[in-house]
Amino acid sequence: MSLAQVHYTSAAPGDEGTAGRFTAVGPGVSGALLAEIEPLLRHELPDGVADRPSDGELRSLPQSFTYAALSDGSRLVSRSAPVRDTAGGAGPGVRFHAHAVHLPPGVPLPGDRLPVEAWRSPHWVAVTPGGAIPDPLTLPPGPTAVSEGLDDFAVSRGPWLAAVLADLRRASEPTEPGGRPVVLVERQCADVARWLGLASVTLPRESAERLTFTTYTRRPGSSAARVVGVLPEDAEAARAAGLRVHVCAGQPPSARGTDDAWAATAARVWRSRSPELFREARDLPGEPFAAGPLAVTALCAGIALGPDERAAAAGWAADRPYALDAKRTGQLVEALTSPGIDDRTGPEFDAAGRLFGALEGRCPAAVTAPLAAMLVTEAVRGGNGSLELPRRDAFVGPEGAAVAERLAPEILTELSDTAGTRSVARTVQLLRVARLLGVDGTDALPEVVDRLAPALLTEAAAEGGTDTPDFAPALLELLDEQFEVRTALLGALDRIAPQDPGAVARFLERVALPFTGTQALPHLRMCAEVPGAMATLGGDRAAVWHRVLRAAGLSPFAEPLVLRTAVGLVWEDRAPTVEEARLLLDAATSDSHRVAGTWARLVDAALGAPAAAPSATGTPAGPSAASTDEAAALAHDLLRGFPGEIGGRERAGLLLLDLVRELRTGAPEPGWAETVRTLCAQAEPVEPALRERAHAALVERLLAPDRPGAELYDFVHGDDTELIAAYDRTARTETVRTRLRTQPAYAADCFTVWTAHPHAGRTWPPVAAALLDEVLRPAVRAMSAEDVAEVEATVGRTGSSGRAEAFRTWNRSSTLGRLGRRIAGRVRRG
Repeated sequence: MSLAQVHYTSAAPGDEGTAGRFTAVGPGVSGALLAEIEPLLRHELPDGVADRPSDGELRSLPQSFTYAALSDGSRLVSRSAPVRDTAGGAGPGVRFHAHAVHLPPGVPLPGDRLPVEAWRSPHWVAVTPGGAIPDPLTLPPGPTAVSEGLDDFAVSRGPWLAAVLADLRRASEPTEPGGRPVVLVERQCADVARWLGLASVTLPRESAERLTFTTYTRRPGSSAARVVGVLPEDAEAARAAGLRVHVCAGQPPSARGTDDAWAATAARVWRSRSPELFREARDLPGEPFAAGPLAVTALCAGIALGPDERAAAAGWAADRPYALDAKRTGQLVEALTSPGIDDRTGPEFDAAGRLFGALEGRCPAAVTAPLAAMLVTEAVRGGNGSLELPRRDAFVGPEGAAVAERLAPEILTELSDTAGTRSVARTVQLLRVARLLGVDGTDALPEVVDRLAPALLTEAAAEGGTDTPDFAPALLELLDEQFEVRTALLGALDRIAPQDPGAVARFLERVALPFTGTQALPHLRMCAEVPGAMATLGGDRAAVWHRVLRAAGLSPFAEPLVLRTAVGLVWEDRAPTVEEARLLLDAATSDSHRVAGTWARLVDAALGAPAAAPSATGTPAGPSAASTDEAAALAHDLLRGFPGEIGGRERAGLLLLDLVRELRTGAPEPGWAETVRTLCAQAEPVEPALRERAHAALVERLLAPDRPGAELYDFVHGDDTELIAAYDRTARTETVRTRLRTQPAYAADCFTVWTAHPHAGRTWPPVAAALLDEVLRPAVRAMSAEDVAEVEATVGRTGSSGRAEAFRTWNRSSTLGRLGRRIAGRVRRG
């Protein structure tokens, strides 16, 4: 099929207002297309062109070679070149001539060549043909393939290759046209064409055909092409326009060009002058721009690649072990395990491990043995704890013996090292490799396990969260593989569980250790039982404790430490209540609690018991009788059961509680107030509830009718502000007020006490006066005349006639006060 040609030239002198004109148009090119084509053919000369350039200067001026997609689906291939102006005159001595070929939709260039291959065609002309344009006009491809000289060019552009190829690949993706172009900065337009020649060989054909371009422009920001070339002086304008710019005509970049493994591999192929490998790689399965097929092809051809590219090759082959024949599989393994490689990375080793797993059983052991040796060597020397290790049968024969002989001393030395800190993953990996290579580490195992067990808890806690720790899969494989390690490690964890059972329980929730065998492991079984017990029994901690203790399979009498574990699991972050503490105390002997150390939790329970509970009337009724009695009784039993263990402030606190018991139920030793003050001082910092309970017990006893006078005298004259304030609060409770109203003898006794010590320090007199006026006076007012008379008589009997007269005077002032208030009220009403 004939291809229409178009010729366009810059405006002649005198054609003001026009940039150029069409001088010849082939058939089938409409006026609308010409309007779209014209901007593509215009050519803007660089700055500083001489008015009358020499032939050499003229040849050195840039030419633009363009491939464009038009709106109707057709395409245009054109060359715009500077030519000498033969018209003369005062104008510039250089014009341009554009020669273009129009490709209708679906019509290729002759020979089905790519557009960039027309770059070297000798049929481009710099003048418009005279007379009529011949029909048909064709543009045969040039006699030289586009790849000629590209190897040398690629080597010369080595520092930029990977980054440019990565951007050219992205520019060739099937996206909407009109995106921002990739800008290539070269001193010669021909070098931009060579970049496009590299792309045409490297990219699949459909991608290369989408790559519209122009080798030279002064205005890259307004170009619709996907790739444009500019001279160095226009590079800054391209950057200012926000374009992706590659300055390939200056100093090489210092950093790595790209993270695109496919582009990095393609660059190494070009630098190795092996472009035929691109065609081979396209015959392998995989995505067009996947790095794996090209990296495998390059490695099999003996081309050295970087770690990312080697990892891509190993990963691709691991996913498709059937895609390579035996020869290429051997070549790939040999390249991956080359002893000259010293920059392998973790991802590369992981990919190599997957490749080994895919090839094992498919290939002879002689083929996979180098991979196995590399993996275990890395596991020992590189510290890569995430590697998937080969099976033991991968090291049978002389290859395995050689690896074991080389690595065994290093493994045993590191396992025996107790000076440094070794991660769980590292220890697990060393133990697994030791078994894999048949290294005997029996002597070092006890010490290794004793260090490994607490490290498991520490690292799991450091990771936080509830997910499985990173080291868990390898640890479980180790325990599954090595019975002696499993037995020793579970025993070590069981021994340390009583020290921090909560941490062990949390660890077992995240890592399901296999301890369902014949080992006793009472503490581990308790730690594993507690989450289910908590979920089932909820807040009934006593029931949870019983269930957890049963899971141990041992009596606390036979193994006291199960007490510590059970208490730590159920009451990890809090003290038991008094009732729970009584349950614990009764569950085992004092000797068992002494060995387990759980007596300290019982002391905490007694000292931390709540102080008071509301009465039926809603007013404070002093310490709850039940809690007070139980806490005090618990304190009494603890002092008897653990006399040598309890000391310091805890002993003083328990003695204070025991004094509370005696104040309420017996006859404590004399000097109550002083004893309370002394024990509170020894128990500092004393719990507020305990202090309140002791003060309340003391003042309740001092407010009782049968209190010894000496104790009351000591209390009053002790001038203890806190104790007197507690006395004042208790005297104002409803219990005391009711007793005053209903028991004349008690009212008489209180009157005697509250008036007997008018000069006892500074604190007592105002409190006593307030109690007389605000507590006793309302009670006496509410009495009948007979009860008031009985109060007066009792005061006289227990005191003196003067005391009885004092009561009559005090009571009369109260009566007169009432009478005066009544008279005043009547006067106001009158």
